[in-house]
Amino acid sequence: MISPILTTKLFIPKVKQKAVMRNRLTQRLNEGLDRKLTLLSASAGYGKTSLISEWITCSNLPAAWLSLDEGDNDIYRFLAYICAALQTIDEKLPSYARGLLQSPQPPPAEPVLTALINELAKYPARCVLVLDDYHLIHSKAVHHAVSFLLDYLPPNAHLVIASREEPDIPLTRLRVGDEVTELGVPDLRFNHSESAAYLNESMKLQLTSQEISDLENRTEGWIAALQFAAVSIEGYQGSDSFMKAFAGNQRVLLDFLVEEVLNKQPETTRQFLLYTSILDRMCEPLCSAVLSKEPSESGSRLLQSLERANLFIVSMDDEQTWYRYHHLFAESLRRLLRNDAASRIGRVNAAELHLRASRWFEDNGFPMDAFRHAVAANATDLAERLAYGGGMPLHLRGEVAPVLSWLESLPLAELDARPSLWVIFASASLLAGRAEEIESKLQAAEKAMKSYEMDGKTRNLIGLIAATRASVSAMTVAASPTYAERRRLETIELSKHLTDDKTNEIVGRIPAMPAASPMSSQQTDRLIELCRRALEHLNPELLPVRMTAVWLMGVAYQHRGERGKAQEAFAEVLSISRKLENNIIGVMAVLGQASLFEGENLLYEAEAHYRRALELAGEQPSPAVCEAYLGLARIHYERNDLEKAMQLTQMGAQLARRLQHSDFILASEIFIARLKLAYRDYAGASALLGEAKPFARERSLTNRLPDIAAVQALLLLRQGDPVGALHEAKTHELPLCLARAYLAHGDAAAALAAIAPYSSPVTANGQEDQRLEAMLLEAAARCTLGQRSRALEILIEALEIAERGGFIRSFIDAETPVLSLLSVAKAYRKMPGYLDKLLLAMEQDKMKEGASQRPEPLTARELEVLQLAAQGLSNKQIGDKLFVALDTVKGHHRRIFEKMQVQRRTEAIALARQLGWIK
Repeated sequence: MISPILTTKLFIPKVKQKAVMRNRLTQRLNEGLDRKLTLLSASAGYGKTSLISEWITCSNLPAAWLSLDEGDNDIYRFLAYICAALQTIDEKLPSYARGLLQSPQPPPAEPVLTALINELAKYPARCVLVLDDYHLIHSKAVHHAVSFLLDYLPPNAHLVIASREEPDIPLTRLRVGDEVTELGVPDLRFNHSESAAYLNESMKLQLTSQEISDLENRTEGWIAALQFAAVSIEGYQGSDSFMKAFAGNQRVLLDFLVEEVLNKQPETTRQFLLYTSILDRMCEPLCSAVLSKEPSESGSRLLQSLERANLFIVSMDDEQTWYRYHHLFAESLRRLLRNDAASRIGRVNAAELHLRASRWFEDNGFPMDAFRHAVAANATDLAERLAYGGGMPLHLRGEVAPVLSWLESLPLAELDARPSLWVIFASASLLAGRAEEIESKLQAAEKAMKSYEMDGKTRNLIGLIAATRASVSAMTVAASPTYAERRRLETIELSKHLTDDKTNEIVGRIPAMPAASPMSSQQTDRLIELCRRALEHLNPELLPVRMTAVWLMGVAYQHRGERGKAQEAFAEVLSISRKLENNIIGVMAVLGQASLFEGENLLYEAEAHYRRALELAGEQPSPAVCEAYLGLARIHYERNDLEKAMQLTQMGAQLARRLQHSDFILASEIFIARLKLAYRDYAGASALLGEAKPFARERSLTNRLPDIAAVQALLLLRQGDPVGALHEAKTHELPLCLARAYLAHGDAAAALAAIAPYSSPVTANGQEDQRLEAMLLEAAARCTLGQRSRALEILIEALEIAERGGFIRSFIDAETPVLSLLSVAKAYRKMPGYLDKLLLAMEQDKMKEGASQRPEPLTARELEVLQLAAQGLSNKQIGDKLFVALDTVKGHHRRIFEKMQVQRRTEAIALARQLGWIK
């Protein structure tokens, strides 16, 4: 959950009226647009920010600006601000990336950046992204994100970085590739003409050329020093006396000039400058609180007058409400505030000022700023209360990095004395991806809490501990099971109900189901226990955490096969989510409900919920959207709308690739292979499955191998290879596929044995999705064995189940035995409308099969070539006999193979004889 965006970080600083236009540098910036990066690297006070804002303003380029601060070392906050900055160019620009950042679990940075880069590439104009004050960034994750962005930046986009030090990004590679324009201290220094323009034209000082040269030499073109000097000169009787006093290196010079600036101000202004220097941003009421005065209109006028007096203050918004000091000026003021000289002005130390600022920020709804000032004041109790956030800890609002940084700075004694800090430490570590550190911190919290009485805060801490452990547990398993994975889990339980001796004997040939399922029974029980404990103890107002716990419990119930309890949990999630905006967990709860309906053969209800999930997700490109597309594709497949099913699957696959979500990429490819089987495109299905297996192994998606094997077994059956299908089904423990293979192999008794576990236990558990498929296979097997009466009873029961959901494809895939039984059922006048629809669909499918099996007719010349080939003539002999070139004969053979969909001459000859085309 990302905290609200501070819009003042996104404003492009205004060009001051007294600014010197630096055409020589703006020209270099213009020339650098053809490269990926422009880097301005110099210490404070060299005009980096002013130069970039001048360039952007004058060039009218679409530009996004982000003024970085320490909080942006959190990768998710950094990415959120990048998206917000780009929105200032076009509010639609980062829609996909923004959606990813709203996922309940922190997404990897690269999919977010990939989505952002793809959207930038579609933007119709050249644009610029500026990252100012990059020296404040020390996070490796952020450095990696910027490096990734530079690696794949589209040609229409340009990145500008302003920093006091060289950033930790691959500059060497960019330099070698001539992809970076660099401006350093030698470039940014004022030259003589710029110094003269500033001192005499902007500041109206009327200095001689020699005096300008002296100042330039002593400041070495350091713009901040020239600014301080210009302000200071006005207090001297002529410039000569100032120039005599003006000496020293840059740091001594800076301190000297700041003191000169302060000494020229009235005491109230001096106090204002020193006290408010602790603030990164300020407005009139905040300044009054820090000064311990009542707010007044004169306060806002004072800020504006300081800006007009060029006292190094910058407006941060168009309304001139929020301001900040020039960074270098603020640093110098803070240094003075800490030393003895400052004690003469009010005798208030910096800690007290930070406390005043913290209280104002808290009272006015800025908890993160309040927390930072409490930390600066070393007020541990206040910082703890603010970090705890009244039950909604700050790190859960997106402020992970600053909270972790503070907690890491505290001694163990401080943490042991405050168990809530250990809990926050563990939870923040979870969001930072440091799962290995979490349990020890939770145990430290529990140890410290032993002597605490059970009040509301203690109960909430117990709830947070349980919720954190539940999230850690969910991170190690598939938190949102796919349809096929759930089916395999349920089959484990079904196999326990075998009773018939013959059945046991035959099914004994089938290897046991693997224990390494997406979520083991022990993991499921543990997750439910943790979620219950969390919900019993959590503050009722802590809705996001409670909602996550309820959702995880629903997922666990779904894994365990307790569908009623899962539905109740998902319904509760939706009830909570209506109180929160833009919550992806609500979308995932709707998906959970859709999946449950699908598993109960209630396809119309499932379709409505999958579509509802897409509506709730909106433009957010999350894995949940991929799952909704695949769910809808399965439903349309079952209705025999293959074209719509393919379209939906391809939409899901496209999004999965954009998100770099390997599991959904693979799931989509597997289902496309299934669709290709329905289209009789066996070569296409085989090619996809051949690519899917190594893809699954390379990405450790071995839980998908049974899904691949299931489609592979069907392909082998369609190609007339039941032995190969039996091997696939046995190798990957697929009982229903095994039954199909036995039927195709002519062993209906073995097929019945494989189906046996899916009878009464399935009905008792309400697992209708498994039951329907098993019933159709059982009807086919009994029909083959001559038990037509029993087969018909089973089929009619299956029809009653299937009619509610509008099933068609399951009957088509069951093939010939079921088709003959349907005709008998129709004679009994059972469900005539539905039966007519089924029979028509099955007949049409048979006609398509016949049409697909008959190849395109050959021309007379092609038939002649094929007849000669059948006589054993070589290509050269055929050419000699027909008086054509060898290449012409080879061309005829290529076209023959394409039309007949074969690979070899012998296959073409055999098929042509079968069709009666040749003797």
